[in-house]
Amino acid sequence: MGALSWKQFFIYQTDYQHWADEVLFECLDRLDPKALAEPQGLHFSTIHQTIDHILVVAQLWRLRLQGESPILDYKRLHHPDWRELKAALRQEMRGLQHWLETKPDAFFESEIAYRSSEGKERRNWVRDVLTHIMGHMVHHRGQVSAAATRLGAPAPEMDYIYYKRAVDAALAQKR
Repeated sequence: MGALSWKQFFIYQTDYQHWADEVLFECLDRLDPKALAEPQGLHFSTIHQTIDHILVVAQLWRLRLQGESPILDYKRLHHPDWRELKAALRQEMRGLQHWLETKPDAFFESEIAYRSSEGKERRNWVRDVLTHIMGHMVHHRGQVSAAATRLGAPAPEMDYIYYKRAVDAALAQKR
């Protein structure tokens, strides 16, 4: 098998993000629902607010990739209902994955221009934006995981290698 294209790499990465969200949700669903809304010393205070932030930032960057420059309020809780938040994040990641599948390879080698949250004109390579989205999600999921395990939830195994092993095992079962 040859080297992956940027397109295929980011499609896999988006699938991994979806998988890792599911692993984290399974962990979080073992906690008392009240714990999700209590301050945990996270940058966005609560587990719920941090997951909401992950979603809002993913949406923001997807819209920028699509040529829009929305202005978002990072201090506001955009999805106050926990089940709706989880469903929205699932939908966002699958939507991003499907959208990336429709893009030509050349898109991943292009630059985008957008207006930052501070109103400044910016330019970034698509591959750098996508790398940022993926790293941002991993970063905040790690923070949430630490808070959840401190609250007594089992430590979720969300590393990419565990995703890869799960995918490989599922493929082997189909054979």
